[in-house]
Amino acid sequence: MADRAGPLRVAAIGDLHVKEGAAAPYRDLFAEISRAADVLVLAGDLTDLGLAAEAEILAEDLRACAIPVVGVLGNHDHEAGAPEEICRILRQTGMRLLDGQSVEIEGVGFVGVKGFVGGFGRFTLGAFGEASIKGLVAESQREAMRLENAMRQVASRRAMVVLHYAPVAATVQGEPPEIFPFLGSSRLAETIDRFPVGAVVHGHAHRGTHEGRTPGGVPVYNVAMQIPKPNGRPYALLDL
Repeated sequence: MADRAGPLRVAAIGDLHVKEGAAAPYRDLFAEISRAADVLVLAGDLTDLGLAAEAEILAEDLRACAIPVVGVLGNHDHEAGAPEEICRILRQTGMRLLDGQSVEIEGVGFVGVKGFVGGFGRFTLGAFGEASIKGLVAESQREAMRLENAMRQVASRRAMVVLHYAPVAATVQGEPPEIFPFLGSSRLAETIDRFPVGAVVHGHAHRGTHEGRTPGGVPVYNVAMQIPKPNGRPYALLDL
């Protein structure tokens, strides 16, 4: 696909937490976003308890969206042990749900993984001690490797990385410091900084900070809907 001549406007939002029994909770918002942006990006925790019924409600609202939709799952979407069913339901709407893959839209590559925990910088958890700790670190490393493999498939000159967990500590500031290790991992940022990336979006940290940067200078945006955005709306607008 040929590169777009001008910037691609992306609306990004995370942590919708759609609950069973909700009546069209995001239909009007998705219609508004369709008028304001070229692409909608959803940064995980799309459902509250990972139930198929919650995904069906979101899927019905997504049908009001007249622009391409890209996203990843979050930890809440795994709660009921049926992430595959959540993916199946949402993909039926045409949503590109990424889990270690990339997709190109109008000359911009979107790369997505959920990410995982592990901590940041010199406080990143290492694979030492009990098998359970080593397993946790191995999962964090696997997500970073899956992100790297997906990044290698991007042919376009512009790229956005879509995560649920944070890749930097800057965008979780405001959360209790004691839970920082459970909000993301700087292993993701290390991977991102090896590739040409225009922006990174994530959710998960409801009381975090909207904007930060990787050590290599890539802009990172916490787009959880609970975080105040410069435009005063629950979604961020970013130009790529």
